[in-house]
Amino acid sequence: MGTVIGKVAWIRVENGELLSTRSRGKDAYYVPGGKPEAGEDDIQALLREIDEELSVSLDPNTIELFGVYEAQAHGHAEGVTVRMTCYRADYHGTLAPGNEIEELAWLSYADRHRVSPVDQLILDDLASTGQLRSDPA
Repeated sequence: MGTVIGKVAWIRVENGELLSTRSRGKDAYYVPGGKPEAGEDDIQALLREIDEELSVSLDPNTIELFGVYEAQAHGHAEGVTVRMTCYRADYHGTLAPGNEIEELAWLSYADRHRVSPVDQLILDDLASTGQLRSDPA
């Protein structure tokens, strides 16, 4: 059994595009979120990570589970997987790159090749339910 990296992520779709981020020095886009710190539950980690990465506050009253996805961890040795627990939520503030984030991007299904393997599964789900545009922006 390989190593599993647990993460939480925020799924935000607007106008048929998924909000994604690219960290400094990385070549792939990722759904915003990160790893819970010691003592944090998923929701606490999600609220902290989104505030740090995107400079906005999620509305805790609107947080709902979207799904759990698992795939090979991008940039890690074979057999290292990431398990991402994804949530939807409304937010307050203006989206802006924060900690470690070089770029924000709104991606359609045509951008699937630009994201990590676990994010490809999320894009597949969103596209199959008609929530993502298939054409490039």
